[in-house]
Amino acid sequence: MEKLNAVMLIKALASEQDGLCLVRQLVQWLSYPRFSFERRKRNQKLLEALPLHKAECAKIADTILHWLTQVHLYPALVSLGVFSRRGFFRELSGRLYEKINPAPRDLSELKDVLAELYKEIRHDDDDDPAAALLFRQLTELLLAHASTAQLQKLDAHLHEESLCALEMLSVWIAAEEMEPDLMRLDKRLNNIDSAFIALHRELTQLVTHCRQRLQDTRLPAYDVAHYQVMLEQCHEQVDRLRRRAAAAGSTVAVAHLLERLEQTLERIAQLVELVRCEDPASLRAQSLQLTEQLLDISRDNSSVRALWRSSTQLLSKSISVNKSSHGEHYIARDKSQYLRLFASAAGAGVIIASMALLKIYIERQELSPFANALLVSLNYGLGFVLIHMLGLTVATKQPAMTAASFAAEVEKGENGRAAHKKLANLLLDVNRSQWAAVWGNVSIAVLTASIIALSYALWAQQPLLSRSEVGYQLQAVSPWHGSLFFAAIAGVWLFCSGIIAGFFENRANYLDLRQRLFHHPLLRKILPERPRRAVADYWHDNYGPIAGNFIFGILLGMTGYLGYLLGLPLDIRHVAFASANLGYSTVSGELGPFSFLFYLVLVLLIGFVNLWVSFTLALNVALRARGTRIGQFSLLLKSVLEQIKQNPLNLFFPVTVLAKTTASAKKTDDSSPANELINKGK
Repeated sequence: MEKLNAVMLIKALASEQDGLCLVRQLVQWLSYPRFSFERRKRNQKLLEALPLHKAECAKIADTILHWLTQVHLYPALVSLGVFSRRGFFRELSGRLYEKINPAPRDLSELKDVLAELYKEIRHDDDDDPAAALLFRQLTELLLAHASTAQLQKLDAHLHEESLCALEMLSVWIAAEEMEPDLMRLDKRLNNIDSAFIALHRELTQLVTHCRQRLQDTRLPAYDVAHYQVMLEQCHEQVDRLRRRAAAAGSTVAVAHLLERLEQTLERIAQLVELVRCEDPASLRAQSLQLTEQLLDISRDNSSVRALWRSSTQLLSKSISVNKSSHGEHYIARDKSQYLRLFASAAGAGVIIASMALLKIYIERQELSPFANALLVSLNYGLGFVLIHMLGLTVATKQPAMTAASFAAEVEKGENGRAAHKKLANLLLDVNRSQWAAVWGNVSIAVLTASIIALSYALWAQQPLLSRSEVGYQLQAVSPWHGSLFFAAIAGVWLFCSGIIAGFFENRANYLDLRQRLFHHPLLRKILPERPRRAVADYWHDNYGPIAGNFIFGILLGMTGYLGYLLGLPLDIRHVAFASANLGYSTVSGELGPFSFLFYLVLVLLIGFVNLWVSFTLALNVALRARGTRIGQFSLLLKSVLEQIKQNPLNLFFPVTVLAKTTASAKKTDDSSPANELINKGK
C-alpha cells in the first residue's frame, strides 16, 4: 500500500468491502515513509485528493461507519484507561504474562482493534500535534461525506454502548467503597448515603431517562445539576482519601485502588457529556475526542512500566510526606535551633569515635572477608541505632528528610520571584543545618579520638595505630585515592536509608502499629496500661528511623565485601568516621598543625559530597513523587547567590539573628536623646 499515490489509494480503499481491512490499509499508508517530514507531505496530498473524489470518499466513509456499528464499543469504554479491578499485583502479573504469551485479538471489540492498529502506527508521532491534527481532519472529512443513514446508525450504536458503559461504571464506583483499605482511611464510607452510592443512584436515573428519551423524543433533557453535585462530592472524597493515605500509610494496592477510582470518575464524566449531546455534530465531536484519547491509552494499556509508574506515585508521595514531617526537625532557622542541632551531633561524635575504634579492632583480627564485613556492618548498624535511641544526630543522615521538606515547599510554591527568594532562603537553611551536624560530629569525633589515642599512648607507651595504619587512614581521605568517589557511594546509601526509613514509617502508619502493640495480647499480660502505651508510641514513632539507621549501617559495611565479590575497588567514605580516624592518626602519627588542617579540609570535602549527593537524589525523588518541579532553576540559583553575597557567613552559621540584633541595637542608639542632639547639630 505504501507505494500507491493518494489517488490510487482512494480508489483501492473504495473497492474494499471489509471495514477493518480498509482502516488497516489506511493506517499503513499514513505511517509510511519512515521520515516524518516526507510522511506529512504525503498525507497532506491525501487530504487534498479526497474532496476531489466525492463518490469514492463517501463509499470509504460508509464502509468504515458500517463496520463501526458492528464493533463492540462497551468493553473499551469501561476498561481502556481504567485500572483493572483485579488489583495491582494480579494486573502486573497479567501484563507480564501478556508480554510473554499474548492472547489472540478479538477484532469484534474496539479495545483489541485499537491495540492492533496501534502496532501499525509510527510511534515517533505519538506526541506530535501534527499527527493528531491529521487524524482529526481525516475523520471530519470522511464524516462529511458519509450517508445520513449510516451516521444515524452510528449515533444510535454509540449512544447505547455509552449508556451500558455508564451503568457498569456506576455499579463499580458504588462497590469500591466497600474495599477494606478505603474504609480504614475513612469510616464515614460505612454510611448508607455516601457520595459513591448517591452517584450510583443518580446515574441509574440518568441512564433510564436517556433510554426513555430515545423512544419518546418529546421528553425534556435530564437535569444533571444533582448529578454534577454528586460527582464533585465523589472527587472531593477521593482527594480526601488520597490525603489520608499519604498521612496514614499507603501501599501499592491502595494507590492502585485510588487511581482506579479517579479514572472511573473521569470516564463517567466523559460519557455523561457524550450521552447528553443534543445535536449529532456535538455527539461526533465528543466521540472523536474520546477515540483519540482511547487510542493514546491503548499505547500504555499493556505497559508494565506505565502501570508501575501510576500505581507507585501515591506510595512515593506517602513516603516523602513522612520524611518531610520529620525533615522540619532537621532544619535550623535560628541560633537556638542551630546550637541544639550542633549539640545533638556533638553527642553523637563520642559514639562515632568509639565505633571507628571498634572497626579498627575488627579489621586487626584478619577475619574472612564475609565475617569482617558482617561484624563491621553490625558495628555501624547497631551504633547508628544507639545514636538514634539516645536522641543524637549523625551528620549526613538528615539530607533525605530535609529534601522532602524542600519539595513540600516547592509544591506549595507561589509563582514569581518571591517564591524563588523563599526557596533560596530555605535552601540556605538546609545547607546550614546539614553543616551544623557536620561541625558537631567532626569536632567532637576528632577530639574524642585524639583523647583516646593520647590516653592509650600514655598508658601503653606506644601509639594506638601503627605507622602503616596511620598511612592507610590518611590515604583513605585523599581525593587522589578515590575518597570523593567513595563518599558519593556513601551518599547514595544515605539516600537509600532515607527511602527505607520513609517506607517503614509508611508501613507503621498503614498497619496502625501503635494500636496493634497497645492491644497486643502478650503485652497486655506483662505490662500495665501506661508503660504499654509508652512502648506502643515509641515503636510506632521510631519504627522507620530505627530500620533506616540499621539498614544504612549494613549498606556501609557490606560495600567493601560487594566490591570483593565483583573484583572492583568499592568502599565508602563517611565524614563522621573519616574525622574520627583523622583524630586517631593525628596523635598516633604525631601530625603537625598544618598537616592536620590539610587533612581536615579533605575530610570536610568528603562531608560535602556525602551531603549533596544524598540531598540531590532525595530531592529529585521527592519532587517526582509530588508531581512537581523547580521552575526556572536559574532564578533560584540567582536568588541563592544574591543571599550568599549579602551575608556569606549565613551559608554555614546563623548570623542573621546577630545581624538583626545589631541593626535593632543601632536603631535604638540612633534614637537616643544624645544621638538626636548630635544629629541636629549635624
